[in-house]
Amino acid sequence: QVQLVESGGGLVQAGGSLRLSCAASGRRFSSYAMGWFRQAPGKAREFVAAISRSNNNTYYADSVKGRFTISRDNGRNTVYLQMNSLKPEDTAVYYCAADLNSVLVVRTPGYWGQGTQVTVSS
Repeated sequence: QVQLVESGGGLVQAGGSLRLSCAASGRRFSSYAMGWFRQAPGKAREFVAAISRSNNNTYYADSVKGRFTISRDNGRNTVYLQMNSLKPEDTAVYYCAADLNSVLVVRTPGYWGQGTQVTVSS
């Protein structure tokens, strides 16, 4: 099992930046593909970004491509989401996710964090 704790959310003006962190504990972190999802009020949870176990591959939703960057530090058991050029429509609760399966991590991850709120004001 792996436990995930997000941090770094907050309130930012449109055009600004935030970096989210997700600290993992439990089983070997490097065994897991990692992802970020978000859920805006009244909307379904949606995929944002994912990264493979070894940092070789990253995947992004079209809505964030070119603005968000996912990365991981296997030595620190942490995955990051750097968010630049933020827009009001990026406002959501952001969730860290993990799965041993790189395909499932972008669809139905087996492990979730509790989420961190990101609010972008116009």
